[in-house]
Amino acid sequence: MATTPPITDPGWTRPERYSAVERFFLPMLQDERDMIFIRTSLVISLTVIPVALCLFALPSLWVGLLAIPYLVLLITQLFGRYTLMLHATSHRRCFTRAHDRMNRWIPWVLGPFFGMTPTSFFVHHMGMHHPENNMEADESTTLCYQRDNIWHFLHYWARFFFFGDLHLSRYLLARNRRKLLRSLWIGELAWLALLAIALWINWAAALVVFVTPLLLMRFFMMSGNFAQHAFIDMEDPDNGFKNSTCLTNTPYNHKCYNDGYHAVHHVKANLHWSDMPTWYEEHIDEFARQDALVFNAVPNNQAVWFRLMTHDYGWLADRVVQFANPPRSREETIAWLKARTQGRRGRIKGLWALS
Repeated sequence: MATTPPITDPGWTRPERYSAVERFFLPMLQDERDMIFIRTSLVISLTVIPVALCLFALPSLWVGLLAIPYLVLLITQLFGRYTLMLHATSHRRCFTRAHDRMNRWIPWVLGPFFGMTPTSFFVHHMGMHHPENNMEADESTTLCYQRDNIWHFLHYWARFFFFGDLHLSRYLLARNRRKLLRSLWIGELAWLALLAIALWINWAAALVVFVTPLLLMRFFMMSGNFAQHAFIDMEDPDNGFKNSTCLTNTPYNHKCYNDGYHAVHHVKANLHWSDMPTWYEEHIDEFARQDALVFNAVPNNQAVWFRLMTHDYGWLADRVVQFANPPRSREETIAWLKARTQGRRGRIKGLWALS
């Protein structure tokens, strides 16, 4: 039986009572455990949206002065919560079929304020990333990159940022997923129309409210995905236990709905976020048998990304949960981590090419 640090990440317990607002929404939910997404959506809707709209009524100088506190609030308190709420509700719809239109609130209404175009995340994540599981056909695969190389990461980021929609469109056409392709471009064109109107009303506010969050979000998303799929067993790269990481016992899991359990997520994609710590504990021997990579008490995926880019393997090794029997030494752990960041031989995906 493998032994690991006791898990303190959040599960779910039914509250003794719900507020009147929560009782209003409760019958509409597919899963009672997702009431937290109602709370998060309401907080964002009643704070971020009014403040953002007020910026459009201010002159450019005041918009510039208020931009820093506004963006700091988004980045430090809400970016992660929103993104992982969108992630969870992409896998498991929040509202029942009878209230399906309300499922559009998170991606269509809240999304643009967090740098998310309305349909791109769902189409990319559900239509490509999970079906391809970070293998070669996945346009966001990390397989061909040296994953502790900043230049390789910059290529990875640029390919996604400048050509992501084109590459994703090509993939969807090749797989004959035309409904998803239409959804992607309806969302992209709607966002562009919104941006054009916003720039016409108040260009400074538009840059703060819509453009800057998009630039930031696309960096955070790609650095996060790069870290989640940085340590791959190249002898078995299609194995979710061996191409993804888990982050346990971190405040990040409390704030972002157990997103640290990425290996669990790739093995059991539709598992409810609140069940992930328990599933991990119940299958700990399988994690040990698979020689899976689990970090304990790491702040978030961006922290892993930063340590990779600075080659601070000692910091990473000190936080690895040791499944090997006997446990690896610190030097052996560092060598093991380095070996799993090596890219597959051959050229990395073309930055410009669409084929």
